[in-house]
Amino acid sequence: MSATSNPSGAGAAAAGAVVAKVPVKIVVAGGFGAGKSTFVNTISEIEPLRSEATMTTASTGVDDLTHTGTKTTTTVAMDFGRITLTPEIVLYLFGTPGQERFHFMWNELSRGAIGAVILADTRRLSDCFAAIDYFEQRKMPFVVAINPFDGERTHTTDQIRQALQVDPAVPLLFCDARAKPDVKTGLIALVELALLRERTRA
Repeated sequence: MSATSNPSGAGAAAAGAVVAKVPVKIVVAGGFGAGKSTFVNTISEIEPLRSEATMTTASTGVDDLTHTGTKTTTTVAMDFGRITLTPEIVLYLFGTPGQERFHFMWNELSRGAIGAVILADTRRLSDCFAAIDYFEQRKMPFVVAINPFDGERTHTTDQIRQALQVDPAVPLLFCDARAKPDVKTGLIALVELALLRERTRA
């Protein structure tokens, strides 16, 4: 019997082989209202797991609501989503709470992650300083994604890099958290940075 007439041949086995998937954990960080929940929701292929609470008058004077528009809820634990980046790579996204009083959760959410996407709002750029400091101190790869609210790019990437004082090796890009192609580009930039970091260590 010829090989072409044998459905159980090596060719058929290869065609039906199951590709092993590599789970990759990524943290989505940034200041309060920077778009982290939107970022995860935009790209996730599953219904995102959210831990949001309604904002009340108790947060008045604690949370800076400047430029947050009609925002009425806030993440108090994490956002969780998943996206298959390639047939071999599945990304698990963990969005951190932005308020300073919830920063104690960052250690747990960051454990096992390859790095972070830090969302920045140029209207409140200082809000992302804490996240940048956190990942710099732990020498974890990160990219800075500038979320242009209302679609306005009020500053150039060079101006933003200078204001943030981040290393030139840190990728900095515009990323509309509502736009799936932008979000995917940001995630790919982080994965590539993490892989480069591993190669240089080898």
